[in-house]
Formats: sequence, C-alpha cells, structure tokens
Amino acid sequence: MMSVFSDENNKKYFKYIFVVSFLYAILVQMFIWKQFKTISVTLIFIGLIFTMVTLGVFYLYLKHQEGIIENAEEQINMYLEGNSNIQIDSEREGTIYRLFNSINQMILILDARAKSETKEKKFLRDTISDISHQLKTPLAALNIYNELIFNEVDKDYPIKDLCKASDHELNRMNTLVQNLLKLVRFDAGVIVLEKSKENVYEMIKDLELHFIYRAKSEKKYLQVCGDKKIKLICDRDWLLEAINNIVKNAFDHTKSGDIVKIEWKQFSSILQIKITDNGLGIHEDDLYHIFKRFYRSRHLKETQGIGLGLPLAKSIIEAHGGTIEVFSELGYGTTFLLNFRNPTKL
Repeated sequence: MMSVFSDENNKKYFKYIFVVSFLYAILVQMFIWKQFKTISVTLIFIGLIFTMVTLGVFYLYLKHQEGIIENAEEQINMYLEGNSNIQIDSEREGTIYRLFNSINQMILILDARAKSETKEKKFLRDTISDISHQLKTPLAALNIYNELIFNEVDKDYPIKDLCKASDHELNRMNTLVQNLLKLVRFDAGVIVLEKSKENVYEMIKDLELHFIYRAKSEKKYLQVCGDKKIKLICDRDWLLEAINNIVKNAFDHTKSGDIVKIEWKQFSSILQIKITDNGLGIHEDDLYHIFKRFYRSRHLKETQGIGLGLPLAKSIIEAHGGTIEVFSELGYGTTFLLNFRNPTKL
C-alpha cells in the first residue's frame, strides 16, 4: 500500500476524490435540510460507503497499474544486465501498452545494432591483424635489404645517400603503419586500457631516456620538473605513447639550442601535465586542425612528421577520460596541456 502512496500524484488523486465526495455529501445534506428541515443519517452512511468504495476501487486500479509497471521495469533491468531475450507484455489495448510496444521495438533495434557492431568490430579486428602482419613483413625485409646495400657500397658512391634517404622513408612508413593501426584499433573500440596506479615521475624519466640521444645529437635540451610522489591511475604504456608523440612533435618543430620542457602538477582532483617548447610555434590557422589525421600545415616547408602522432595522442588521452589543449604563438613556442581527473584525490 505504501508503494502506491509513494507517488505524489496518487496522493493528490486520493485527496481530490475524498474532497469531492465530502463536498457532495455536504451539498446533499444541505439540500435535504432546506427541503425537509432534517438530516438523513442513512444518506450520510451511504455517502461514506460510496466514498470508501470509490477510493478502494481507485487504489486497486493503481495497484494493478503499479504491478504492470514493476514487471516492465524488471524486464528492462534484465536487458540492461545483458539478457537480450526479454519481452514486455504489450498485447493489450491502452496507452501504457503502446508505450511498452515502443520499448520492445527499441530493444529489438538496439539488439540488432549491438550484434551488427560486434560483427563489425570482429571483422575490423581481424582485418587490422591481417594488415599488420602483411605490412610488417615487407617493411622489415626492406629495412634489412637497405642496410645490406648501405654496408656494401663505397662511402663516396652516390647510392649511399639514396640508401640513407630510403632508410628514412622506410622508418616513416613503419611509423605511419604503426600509428594508423593504433588509431583504427581505438576507433573500433578493441583496445582495453589496463589501468593501474603509476608514479608520474618514473614514467616521465623513462620518456626522458628515450629522447636523451636525440636531444644531444640535435643540440637541444629536454627538461623535466614535477613532484616525485604524484601518482595517476592510467595505462602506463599507452599514456607514455601519447606523451611521447607530443614531445616528438616538439622536437620536430624546434631548432638547435631550443628547450622542450615537461612539467606535472596536482590541482585538487586534477592532474595536469604540461609540455612546452620555445620553438617555431604553430600558425593560428593550423591550431584548429592539428588533431586531424594526416593534416599538413601549408605554412611549413619541412616534411617531418606524418600527421598521425597528435591525433593518436588525443585519442589515447580521451580514452583515459582526460582532455588536451594547445596554445601557441608563432615564433615563440607551443604549450600542450593534458588534464586528467585523478580518483586518488577524490
């Protein structure tokens, strides 16, 4: 009974019925008094019985409706828990059964879409695997052949330069294939992030080791700065992949003597990683497009990069529930801000 009265609308309806019945009984008594100068106890009793019967019938109707809705809710919850073989009774006439019929139709459509998406993901996953194996093998062979030619040819012979250029392009092609496959896997939703609590300082130090040789050879500087105790729940390998792509982009667009800096700070429940450089900067026309795949700036003459590093970084960061922003001034450098909600601080 209490479940019926837990609905505020039901309470109002019961009050309206009671008030209307009470007023009707009073009006009847007033009419009798005016006509016969007496009060009918019998009519009062009949009025009370009529009111109680009306309220009782209305209560039973609401109880019946509540049972129908509870059954439908149970069926919907079963569907949400993964049981797709549910069906809400919608064979009868009435507004509520038309609603149930619409829900059944929606469930059928959602189920069909889910099955279709599952098939598409499986097909895409298998296709990605096939492409990966088919492309990796010839690329590896070409690299080996190129190295053999490079070692055999006289240093002064012009083909040596061609081999260097070929090796560079093979490396770019390999990077392109790897990043493209990773992006497609993210799009297909086949990547499951294996998150754990990681020390940010240790992650960035590993990243620093990866770029230390390049920084020395190009006479650039890589600086890291942040609290050694801060931790973040993330997939270490994938997040390092994202930061690596951003740092690589910074090195690609800086010149000798420039500085690339990685900082991280904790702000309440937000962890922020900032990557800055004092290099070439990004033209304002390009800022809106830098996370688009294969985007090439018309303001740059150099050919470094393949236009997939930053889109992949963005996909990885957003898969972690984070955001990425970029600020830049042409000729003065660029700043990337990575913000992550850190549950360890909530």
